[in-house]
Amino acid sequence: MNPTYLLIIHGLVAVALLGAVTHQAISVWSAARKPAAASFVTRLRAVPATSYANAVVLLYLVSTFLGGWLYPAYRLNVRVVLEQLQMPAANGSFELKEHFAMLGLAMLPAYWYFWRASLEPAYARARVALTSLLAFFVWWNFLVGHILNNIRGFGS
Repeated sequence: MNPTYLLIIHGLVAVALLGAVTHQAISVWSAARKPAAASFVTRLRAVPATSYANAVVLLYLVSTFLGGWLYPAYRLNVRVVLEQLQMPAANGSFELKEHFAMLGLAMLPAYWYFWRASLEPAYARARVALTSLLAFFVWWNFLVGHILNNIRGFGS
C-alpha cells in the first residue's frame, strides 16, 4: 500500500484517539455538576469515562501499528533531511515521540484493567493518573507528528 495512504489513515486514527482520550481525561479531571443551564463544557464533562476505555485501547493499538509500519520510511526519507537541515530539536522531539508511544503501549494493560475490571473508588487516582499520562502521550505524539510532517512532508 502507498505510504501516503497509510499516513492519512494513521492521521485519521490518531484524531479519533485524540478525541476519545481527551473526552475521557476531561471527564476524570472534573466531575459533572448539575447547573441550571447545561452548557457545552458541562455536557462534555458529563460523558461517562468508562465508555471510552475500549475505544482508546483499540485506537492506540491501531495507531501504534500504523506508525510502526510507516517508521522505516520516516527514518530513511524525513529524518535524514532534518539532520541535513541541522534541526536537532525536531529530531529530538520525534525521539521522545517514539519513547512516549512505547510507554503508552506498555501502560495499556494497566489502563484497561483499571477502567474495565475494577471501577472501585479506591482506584480512582490510578485511573486519573493513567488517563492523564496516556492523554499527554497522545497529544505529544499527535502534535509532534503533525509538525514534523509540516516541516518535511512525507513522501516529498
